Amino acid sequence: MTTHRTMQAAIVDHIDGPFSLVELPVPVPADGQVLVRIHASGVNPLDLKIRAGNAAHAKQLLPAVLGIDMAGIVVAIGSGVIEFAMGDEVFGMTGGVGGVQGSLAEFAAVDASLLARKPAALGMREAAALPLAFITAWEGLVDRAHVSKDMRVLIHGGAGSVGYLAIQIARAFGAQVFTTVSAADAALVLACGAVAIDRHLESPEDYLQTHTHGDGFDIVVDTVGGEVLDASFKSVARFGHVVSALGWGTHALAPLSFRGGSYSGVFTLLPLLTGIGKEHHGDILREAARLVDAGKLYPRVDPERFDLSTVAAAHERVGNSRSDGKVVVDLVQQKSRVGHF
Repeated sequence: MTTHRTMQAAIVDHIDGPFSLVELPVPVPADGQVLVRIHASGVNPLDLKIRAGNAAHAKQLLPAVLGIDMAGIVVAIGSGVIEFAMGDEVFGMTGGVGGVQGSLAEFAAVDASLLARKPAALGMREAAALPLAFITAWEGLVDRAHVSKDMRVLIHGGAGSVGYLAIQIARAFGAQVFTTVSAADAALVLACGAVAIDRHLESPEDYLQTHTHGDGFDIVVDTVGGEVLDASFKSVARFGHVVSALGWGTHALAPLSFRGGSYSGVFTLLPLLTGIGKEHHGDILREAARLVDAGKLYPRVDPERFDLSTVAAAHERVGNSRSDGKVVVDLVQQKSRVGHF
């Protein structure tokens, strides 16, 4: 059991407010929970939306400790938990929404079913970069669209956090992968085994003809939303499947219907908000660990380093699209003082 009685945490008190570094009591794990000493916290665009008051679907009222993704070490175990032991290195998508404490704190009491053991091949920073993006990509490609060998898969936004992992998942299943990116990111996705499509130069009609002889793609993964989702409906093959995590707004379904295609929305937060299906998140992360340790999956992590005292700068880096991979905040050995920043 941890001997710490208090912990440092970064709190946002109000919409668009600054982060305040405060001392809070270390939580006590309840039935089915473990206490995790957090080593690293991944920063997602959703964290910025919650802070800005633009994510009502996340149901995270302020003030709150934000942070959805984490990696750390189990330091205490609640009753009923048998799958983890003291000292286990774990990672997961564990809070920061639905009124649950997030990962921008030194400790968190976490539902054990949401966790998996950290891949042996990854450090804490890399593991913290995986959960939300990997779960989103897996639910779309595997759970909804049932990706399989030799399928032609189009991924919009293959250089983004979800798209980059989606490429690697589809390749691991033996699919042929194509992705829309800017010219600057072509080499990145080519190294993952995907065919790069210049989103600025090629229209959907162009790349459909070039890569499928006009037949379309078996699966289209939209990670962008808006007009890109409309283009996805026009790019899918007969009886194909479009999946999107950003299926908001008004869209014409006729192009999809004329192909006999189907559409699935991916709402990765649902188990966190409802409590239903939490165990599946742990299952998915065990698949992530398996792929990592088999050399088939690796996250991109931004090289810039942040700690609890510079969380605002981490959010700014994500918001300004300056990052080169997933932004991660380090919590171990960070030297910060209590106050506002």
